[in-house]
Amino acid sequence: MNVNLLKKGAESPATLATSIYERLKADILSTRLEPGRKLQLRFLIEHYDAGQTPLREALNRLTTEDLVIGKEQRGFFVKPISLDELHELTKTRCWVETLALRESMANATPDWEEALLVAHHRLERTPRSLNPEHFEDNPEWERLHRAFHALLIGGCGSRPLIGFCEQLADRLYRYRALSIRKAFRVRKVSDEHARILKAVLDRDTAEAERLLQLHYEKTADIIRADLDTATQGAAATGSNTQLEPKH
Repeated sequence: MNVNLLKKGAESPATLATSIYERLKADILSTRLEPGRKLQLRFLIEHYDAGQTPLREALNRLTTEDLVIGKEQRGFFVKPISLDELHELTKTRCWVETLALRESMANATPDWEEALLVAHHRLERTPRSLNPEHFEDNPEWERLHRAFHALLIGGCGSRPLIGFCEQLADRLYRYRALSIRKAFRVRKVSDEHARILKAVLDRDTAEAERLLQLHYEKTADIIRADLDTATQGAAATGSNTQLEPKH
């Protein structure tokens, strides 16, 4: 008997829909499903080995998170990227995360500071690229990077604020994934993390906020440089500032 069928039968519809949602979201955020791509149902059924009902539930959920757009009579598309959205997301993330960092520092405890030191140490010891000769994304570095940033704001005392910060981080990760190779060559992000950590441990709130904002703005500048090249090409052909959907 087919083992996959047994596994499917053991999963509840809700569990299956959640699993499909998580896989789809991961592929969109990593740009394996590239911005603007039409999400054809036949492809999704075959690629994710899933039925129409859990797929539609996952797509509707991703639509509410602004990662997928639905067009009447045309189906679902991965949301295109745009310079305007990059600017808005970066500005908003700077606003809310500096606020969350300020509150975390006001609520600082020895345990929180120790956890930050450990998280930073683990991040520092993990190579950004799996291959020293050419860039190959290291998922473990990404996990530890996310954990370090989450700890910076994790003591703010507001779960809704933390949840909003996580949503912004997800939506901006999609932009980072597009320019990650260029950033790896031109940027020493580990130095930026070290300076942020030092300011936090020195209880220099203003400097910590400034460095965190600069950290995110530098990321946006690198991404923007890549997008500018793409949008200039689109403008030459009469397109708008968004990358056009693929059909």
